Amino acid sequence: MRILTEPDGIRLAVTDRDDGNLALHAGPDPAAAQARRRRVERTLGVAAGRLLFLEQVHGTAVAAADEAPTIPAESAPSRERELAPIADAALTRTGRPLVVLTADCLPVLFATEDPSLAAVAHAGRRGLLDGILPRVLEALAAAGAERIRAWIGPGVCGSCYEVPESLAAEAEAILPGIAARTAWGTASLDLPGAARTQLTATAERLGLRLGISSELSACTLEDPDQFSHRRAPGEGRLAAILVPQPRSEPPARTQPQAQPHPDGVDAAPHRRDHEQQRGGHRR
Repeated sequence: MRILTEPDGIRLAVTDRDDGNLALHAGPDPAAAQARRRRVERTLGVAAGRLLFLEQVHGTAVAAADEAPTIPAESAPSRERELAPIADAALTRTGRPLVVLTADCLPVLFATEDPSLAAVAHAGRRGLLDGILPRVLEALAAAGAERIRAWIGPGVCGSCYEVPESLAAEAEAILPGIAARTAWGTASLDLPGAARTQLTATAERLGLRLGISSELSACTLEDPDQFSHRRAPGEGRLAAILVPQPRSEPPARTQPQAQPHPDGVDAAPHRRDHEQQRGGHRR
């Protein structure tokens, strides 16, 4: 696991294959993945069950992390999944540790001038095209952020992410600049490049000061130390983690509601609620 510590005390970490799979829905042993989650928490000095994992669905919901419960000790993996907010991004105002899981999609971590106000996002092809990164910046701005640092983590690069010509054309029509060519000359999508372009344009529109770092970046398909769904489907997921500085006196916890939050953050439904709404269907 690679760990970075910023001058303001914020810590960022990215796991790799040596740390093992951390997804409860991938790999052969959910209990082992859950044990690895608790080990990562211990390594980072995070209380057991406080690292907020999401039930990611390639959507654009931004979960209100401070409204999500701590995972109780001895919870089964299935119960931990039920308690996870259904979202592909999360925002904390109180310094709740956040994480997203990926294996070719991009993890993007956000810190602000307030070391307790931070966010994370899972941005794959669908999320980028649907605007998850602008949504996160809008939510941070609504929460009072003016200066934002963004780290783009490991994901498949434009030289490797081969797609059909028709898909590249459709994506380019939605997000200009995302279409690229592989190293062998076929159509591809440049997710890291598109993320930078989209973040920069959104920050300019919102009047935010934005810095983007590639210090945590790597191509998951080229780097054998990374999990890659394209190289080995179902093998596992890496974790991109942000540990902000906790606020000394967090606001009172409110009861989550399945409706948009006034500042653009969703009180995202949990897995059981989502399955009831969707008739049990899961992606």
